[in-house]
Parts: sequence; C-alpha cells; structure tokens
Amino acid sequence: MSETRVSPRERLVLTAIIELYIATGEPVASQAVARYFENREGLSSATIRNVMASLGEAGLLDQPHTSAGRVPTAAGFRYYVEQLTQSGRMAAGVPLATALGRAQITEHQREQIEDSFSGVTSANEYLERTSRVLALLSSGLGVALASATATQVLEHIHFSRLAQGRVLAVLVTQAGAVQDRVLILDRDLSPLELDTAARYLNENFRGWPIERIRIDVSRRVEAEREAYHQLLASIEELCRKGALATEGDPTVFVDGMANLIATEMDRERLRQMLAALEAKQRLVELLTAYVDGRQQEVRVVVGLEQASPAMQDFVLIGAPARLGNANQGTVALIAPTRIQYQEMIHAVRYIAQLSGRILDVPAE
Repeated sequence: MSETRVSPRERLVLTAIIELYIATGEPVASQAVARYFENREGLSSATIRNVMASLGEAGLLDQPHTSAGRVPTAAGFRYYVEQLTQSGRMAAGVPLATALGRAQITEHQREQIEDSFSGVTSANEYLERTSRVLALLSSGLGVALASATATQVLEHIHFSRLAQGRVLAVLVTQAGAVQDRVLILDRDLSPLELDTAARYLNENFRGWPIERIRIDVSRRVEAEREAYHQLLASIEELCRKGALATEGDPTVFVDGMANLIATEMDRERLRQMLAALEAKQRLVELLTAYVDGRQQEVRVVVGLEQASPAMQDFVLIGAPARLGNANQGTVALIAPTRIQYQEMIHAVRYIAQLSGRILDVPAE
C-alpha cells in the first residue's frame, strides 16, 4: 500500500488501531480509538467510524463480525512497519538499523540480554543461545542460522556404523562447531574400515580447511588408486555422502516452538505452520530469501505467505550477525503479527551486534 493512498488522518487511526490491537489482542472499536486520542486530534467517534470504513475498503482493516470492532490485516501491519522504517530514516537520515538502535533498549533489557549470553565462547554457543533468547523475548520462534564457509577447519571426525549401509559421522571443527549426520552409503563398511578412515583423515588432515580435504582426497584417490584402493575409496565414499558437508548445509538453531502454541487460537492453521517449520531446510530458505548477509540492516517481513500459506499472519524480524573474522550468520524471530515491533527490532539488532564483542571480534 503506497503512502499516497492513505491520508494523514487515516494513518493516525490505523496506527492507533494497530497499537491497541497489539496491546489487547481484541478487535478495536471506534470508541476505543477515540479514548486513545483523548480528543487531541479532534476526531469524533463518527469520524473515526468513517475512517475505519475507508481503511477496511483499502484492505488494511478487517471486521471479524458485523457488530465487532476492526483488526489489522497483514497489509495493515505491513503498512505500519513501512511507516516505522520510513520515519526512522527520515528523522535521522540514516538506515533503519541505526535509527532504531539509538537509546531504544533500556539498561535493564540490555543487562538481561547480556546476562543471557554469559559464558558463551564459541560461534555455535552464541547462535544456540540467540535462538533461546529471542524466543523468550518475543514469545515466538527464535531462529539462528550458522552460515557455513569453506574456511572451516577440521579438528576431528568420527564414524560409527549404525546398520548396513548407514553410518553416523560426527565432525568437529576448530571453531568449536559439532555436526552429526547419518550417511546412506552405496556399500556397507565394516567398523574396522570406518575406524581406519577416521584415523586417516584425523592424522593427515587435522587443521586443514574442509573444502581442501575434499579436493585432496579426490586427488590422492586418483594418484594412488592401486596402492590404497580400499582405504581411500572408503574415505571418498564417506566424504561424497556428506561426512564433511558444511558449505551449503548451514546449521540451524530453533527455540520457542511452544510459544506459538500459547499465543495463537487458530490451532489448525498453527498446526500447518508448524508442519512447514519442521523441515529445517525451509527455515534456511526463509532466512536466506529475506535477510541479506551483505547488509547491516534489520529486516522486517510481515506476512510470510510466500514461504507457506499457513504463515500469512506471521512476521519475521531478522538481521545478519558477524561470527569470527569472516563468518556470517543470521539471527531472527518468527512470531504472530501482533508483536511489539519496535522493541523486537531493537532486540534483534542488539543481539546481532553482540556477536563481535562476545567472540572478541573488533566491530567493523
């Protein structure tokens, strides 16, 4: 909805309705809007009713029942967020993330957030803690995405045989990340072959960037196929099936799923939304699509129906976080559209910026 299609009076009434709805969760009547203004704007209940009708025709408000008040639509929330972002830029002449970040978090909130990250020493711990903190702050879903990179370095790898053709691979990087995955192999490997393969990788490639290990294993297979055919073929199989898969397969931390159940009445729609979120790959796609790691901006997306129809009444607030000297990740929350937008935008931005200090990385 462009700004020219909403008059200043309509904007005032829409903002009042949205803020009252966020506070109460109930449809907002014209009398409540009149009390909200306390006659400061010179708006009578009759005038407010006419404005509400116009906003309804514009698709910004909905009337659940004939005699009930109005509730904001996804388009109404989207317009509200656009006004927040534009006013932030216009007032300060700087990007939204900077404008909203100025003196918007109280000292008490700042201390609460920082206490929540006490003892964190690695990127993975930071991201895991972030998903928990954002879930608590928003009463929604906290999500943190660790962007994989070719600079990750092998510390240790271990293989365990689960069943015929199924192997558990546990990969530890020198940055402290621990990843495990079940590999489905084309042929069965004995425990002795798995131990030999793990020992070979650990003894020969500890301290190597993981992408270089993949390349060098393939090179050695070609150069020494006759002498080490069984050994290196086993290692190649494990690597090819994903034992060392990091790039392109980010780690996702999720917390607060129960919060969504506690705050939404539409159980069937929520059930569909949760089913969509169960596949973590969908979360990776969601964050990748909406949050640009190259920008230092908080991104607010109201209505996620493009990701899943069941998420049309949810909002995503996310921001890129710098992890280490070069690695990047994403921190975000997903919550019902009835959320304290400014407070959550400030919290997401502040937590995203904490990564540099927590991990002893100078801010750029």
